[in-house]
Amino acid sequence: MEIKIEWDERAIYLQIMEKVKRMIVRGDVQLGEKVLPVREMAVKIGVNPNTVANAYTELEREGILVSKRGMGTFVTDEKKRVEDERKKLILQYAQRFGKEASEVGISVDEMIKLLKEKVVSEKK
Repeated sequence: MEIKIEWDERAIYLQIMEKVKRMIVRGDVQLGEKVLPVREMAVKIGVNPNTVANAYTELEREGILVSKRGMGTFVTDEKKRVEDERKKLILQYAQRFGKEASEVGISVDEMIKLLKEKVVSEKK
């Protein structure tokens, strides 16, 4: 599990959560797969173990990760949960894009056109 922290205004535990979710919905981490222990993940990404523990705890509350006593922490094995998370993430990204675009005066029609152009150019 490769996570790179961006030292920006977002809380580190939120970045960890987002990156773990992204890896899961992309299929980089499989359903039911064991994730790195808190301490190991903290050392790997260079943060305090409490930060990773906070991220894992929140991901458990959201149903993305599951702790199994004495065995470790695992990605949920619920495919629907992961599919729902994929939709939720893309809607969050769309909301951010919409907000940023409207702040620089781009209309909804222009946003859609730009997205279509970008997606088509990425597929080539």
